[in-house]
Amino acid sequence: MRGLSLSSIVGRIAITDGMDDQAIKALEDAGHEVTSTHYSIEELLDGVLAEFDAVVVRSATKITAEVLASSSSDGSKLGFIGRAGVGVDNIDVAAATNNGIVVCNTPGASTRSVVEMTIGHFIASARHIARADRSLREGKWQKKELKGTEIAGKSLGLIGLGRIARGVADAASSLGMEVHAYDPYVQSSPDWINMHDDVDDLFRKCTHISVHCNLSEETRNLVNSARIGMMPGVGNDGTACGNHIVSCARGGIVDESDAAMALQNGQLQTLALDVFDREPLGDSELLSLDGFHGSPHIAASTMEAQRRIGTEMTSLLIEYFETGSPSTSLN
Repeated sequence: MRGLSLSSIVGRIAITDGMDDQAIKALEDAGHEVTSTHYSIEELLDGVLAEFDAVVVRSATKITAEVLASSSSDGSKLGFIGRAGVGVDNIDVAAATNNGIVVCNTPGASTRSVVEMTIGHFIASARHIARADRSLREGKWQKKELKGTEIAGKSLGLIGLGRIARGVADAASSLGMEVHAYDPYVQSSPDWINMHDDVDDLFRKCTHISVHCNLSEETRNLVNSARIGMMPGVGNDGTACGNHIVSCARGGIVDESDAAMALQNGQLQTLALDVFDREPLGDSELLSLDGFHGSPHIAASTMEAQRRIGTEMTSLLIEYFETGSPSTSLN
């Protein structure tokens, strides 16, 4: 692979979006030079990464084809891109492959944290926890207005059935939900998960939808007005619970404008997002709507997950510097 001299395992590593301190220390103890700095897009396009053997990013740094072109000129050392987390939609993997650069992620390290965050958002939605907190801060006592519903006896639809979605399915089932899923790339699933061949059928069946797919041209704005309008609003137990959507996956899969309209016209009772089409969120009409609550892309931000991510990424980096080809690379 590009830039790697197997005569020495010492390398220069750029950590652009932060990583667990113990992981950084482990890399330094292994003889590597670690620079922990967030670079602007202008710096990235100027080729700042060309002087590094490896770079580790989270979701904030975008490794585009243009960034790679500026960092892959003759004499460039860059040969490894690590995604400290799951999704790699902020990395042009095809361009990295064309430039002989290995791409790795840490798909299992943050699973439990994202599962818990997803279930937390569903419970907060059904019981109006965020709205209740806001009203208390405004000096209101809305005991009658904030009557919620249970999530037990309702149908949960999972868009995607990877590691995190299966964890959510287990947790939701234990709480009494009937679980449905749509994932055209999954060959098998547990018998108790009701699989759908058509995503529209999933929406027609489920009062609760959780997003667990990658952002792509196929999935952009997949959750939109038309599909929200298909949701039944009544649970299997006969409760008029309304419709609820949670996404801790990637921004852009939920059409935020359509979802805001659905909150306003009553098709959607709650929307909870940890991810947004534009991050940081800034000004958004969602923030003025009672049925919305959100979080700033923190589903994987637990001490436990970050420790596991750091440990896994450290192992991948050391393996790369020792062998030139980590066993779990994406390309």
